Amino acid sequence: MNKDIAKLMSFIAGFADTTGFVALHGLFLAHVTGNFVTLGAAVSQGTSGMIGKLLALPIFCITLLATRFLGNVYEREGRSAFMPLFAFEALLLTFGAFLALYHGPFIEADESPLLIVGMLWVMAMAIQNGIHRIHMKGCPPTTVVTGSTTQIMLDFTDLLMGKQSNIQATKQQLKGLLSSVFFFALGCASAAVSYSFVSIWCFVVPPVLSVITLYLLRRNPLHNSD
Repeated sequence: MNKDIAKLMSFIAGFADTTGFVALHGLFLAHVTGNFVTLGAAVSQGTSGMIGKLLALPIFCITLLATRFLGNVYEREGRSAFMPLFAFEALLLTFGAFLALYHGPFIEADESPLLIVGMLWVMAMAIQNGIHRIHMKGCPPTTVVTGSTTQIMLDFTDLLMGKQSNIQATKQQLKGLLSSVFFFALGCASAAVSYSFVSIWCFVVPPVLSVITLYLLRRNPLHNSD
């Protein structure tokens, strides 16, 4: 079950990241450190959009702190924080999408509605990042794929050279990593195509998928051992 949820979450993250980039003037929502690059470009070229890129990482970090704090509180009470955290992620995505539909399309990169939408979705992706680290340790990352791509190439090379002692375990890991990268990339491509056809309405997709994920989780609760 974890693996199916991870696929959905990877798609959501890829879709959200690309939506932010194309609809929010180059703002990365999942891969927040990418905003350092676009911030540098904005500074060197004298373009707008610097405020959102400056805010993204601090907002991301503060949200992760809150996520961990809440997780620890639930853990002390003998409960899992996964469902309430993911429900809050879905709420943030939904509220952000509502504001995007109401105020968008966005003309100015530093206008307040754009910044609010962007930071709401940055918070949602931060929660998803924290959820993975705490509750889905056996699954590949769902919000960034650079590390996964690196591990894929290392494992693939070791398999070709017959260097791995546990071939079956490496193949299983490779399969999971490839799946994560594929669904993230599929989310990115889907967002780009959606934006070209329906513009700002592409913001609807991640909230809908997050609600579907919540429904699946209610039917089949997550288990750390999956």
